[in-house]
Amino acid sequence: MAYEGQERRKHKRIKVSFVVSYRPLEKEDDADLSQTKNFSQGGMLLTTNKAFGPGTLLKIFIRVPLVKGKIYLIGQVLESKEIVKNLIYETRIAFQNLEDEIERILHETVGSFLEGKK
Repeated sequence: MAYEGQERRKHKRIKVSFVVSYRPLEKEDDADLSQTKNFSQGGMLLTTNKAFGPGTLLKIFIRVPLVKGKIYLIGQVLESKEIVKNLIYETRIAFQNLEDEIERILHETVGSFLEGKK
């Protein structure tokens, strides 16, 4: 059932699959690769192979079409919801302390996808 209440998100979301590498901030050797399910200037929904507790900080490298290399940022887990028992989780992440340049790139990336849908 789709949510029919008032939109409370600060930023518009786009349904896109960007390649993402992520790991808990404090664990150098626990990286994994995935794709976004949706994305905004303020956060993303990511499929992960494990549940992360709310508040967990993740080091994230993401590729977006407007940049040749990877973008590095920190995300805070809001929720990990089990989709397939002990295998697949949908993890909601809010970006933390974005540098101005990264925020601009994310804003332009979302904007370019929204304009393409008009």
